Formats: sequence, C-alpha cells, structure tokens
Amino acid sequence: MGIILWIIFGALVGWIASLIMGGGGGLVSDIVVGIIGAVIGGFIMSFIGESGVVGFDLYSFLVALLGACVLIIIVRAVRR
Repeated sequence: MGIILWIIFGALVGWIASLIMGGGGGLVSDIVVGIIGAVIGGFIMSFIGESGVVGFDLYSFLVALLGACVLIIIVRAVRR
C-alpha cells in the first residue's frame, strides 16, 4: 500500500477503534493508532500462524482493528 492509503487506512481503523474502546482523539492520533495497530495486529496474527495486514480489504481492516484495540488497552494500562 502507498503512504496515502496507509494514512487513510490508519484513520479509519483508529477512528473505529476509538469508538469501540470509548474515548477519542483527534485525526492525527487516530491515524497513529490505526497504523501502529496494524503493525501490532500483524504481529499478533503472525504469532498464531496467520497473515497480517496484506492490503486494503476487510481481513486487513479487522486485523488492524484488533491491533489498535490492543494498543489502546496497553496505553490505558500504562497511564494508570
């Protein structure tokens, strides 16, 4: 994926993750959460033997969403 698609993908994933997890940030934080979440989700999926984020599709969206939710949980745990 190109950089523009990563930014759009990250914004969508980060926004949905912030809606699911309750709380929110701005556009930039949603993009960062989405992109880092995609990396974390890919790591989690590769750990269990599946493929990670492979493109702009529903499977990759769900993998990135999983990672973004995990990232939000970790950040909240560290802040407390």
